[in-house]
Amino acid sequence: MEVVFLDIDGTLVDYSMAVPASAVQAIRRARERGHQVYLTTGRSRAEVYPDLWEIGFDGLIGGNGMYIERRGEVLVNRSMARADVVETVAWMQERGLGFYLESKNGLFGNDRLVERAMFIFGEDTPANRAEFAHLMPELIYDGSLDRDDVAKISFALNPDHYAEALETFGERLKVTTWSGTGKGPEFGEFAILGVDKVHAVIDLLSRLDGVERTFAFGDAASDRAMIEFCDVGVAMGNSPDELKAVADHVTAHVAEDGLAKAFEEFGLI
Repeated sequence: MEVVFLDIDGTLVDYSMAVPASAVQAIRRARERGHQVYLTTGRSRAEVYPDLWEIGFDGLIGGNGMYIERRGEVLVNRSMARADVVETVAWMQERGLGFYLESKNGLFGNDRLVERAMFIFGEDTPANRAEFAHLMPELIYDGSLDRDDVAKISFALNPDHYAEALETFGERLKVTTWSGTGKGPEFGEFAILGVDKVHAVIDLLSRLDGVERTFAFGDAASDRAMIEFCDVGVAMGNSPDELKAVADHVTAHVAEDGLAKAFEEFGLI
């Protein structure tokens, strides 16, 4: 049995949220052959929508390692300390940042999130607000921000505030950035130190028997450790050069059937 760890954004889906039909077919054929395929993503469980699950997966590593689910059973569900959530929320509110809390139970945004995220699209227009709602359809804006179920926190990126966040919280929280467009980082992120995709991959593999080879597919800096750790690391054609340099194989762009081509090349289908 071979086990595939598959990033979502920029790897399984393109940045318009479309999943190539060839990728769906490849995943289903690989599982029919007895291989296991796990979504392995920075998205929290609440952000993995039903249309993705309908493709057919053996489970999920979510929140960059904070959450592990296998065949409907939750194996790991880590949360940030409530005191850290309270402190980071207060810090972001004081600076007028737009942000949202990510948990298994939902995505909870503050009232500035949409306005502060408009820089991603260049300007604040009704059409761009509608596009943001399309990209993140399940955001909850009237939920409590004082929570004990938060896996991580994302905030609309301001370079000055990111540097301050790193200085203020970097010794006790993981402070990183990520992109929702593939064009550059648009969000900063707070999470638990020492937890990442590789940490979760190791945990999940320890629960499986008969694993012959492991594969990691990704397109971003957050996928690098996973791509280096697995037996075969595959970078998508739309990945930055730094990721391509450490991968065992570089496939085509996500929108050019890159996933299916690599599955075929390595005999997964």
